[in-house]
Amino acid sequence: MTAEVEPPKHPLHAMTTFELRDYRRQLESAITYFDQQDPVPPARERLHATLDDVLAEQESRTRLADAR
Repeated sequence: MTAEVEPPKHPLHAMTTFELRDYRRQLESAITYFDQQDPVPPARERLHATLDDVLAEQESRTRLADAR
């Protein structure tokens, strides 16, 4: 397992649904890896904040799709 997460090529709002999904998986894997470290590296918090942004974008898209 690795904690490397490549930055996306596009801003979150411009990513495809599949790119967003894959980015979310990378972030979740890296966070899980960092959670197993002692002490937990400070980078975990930054990754978690990014994950929160990804989740918000996915939720926004779901709301828009459901509104149709």
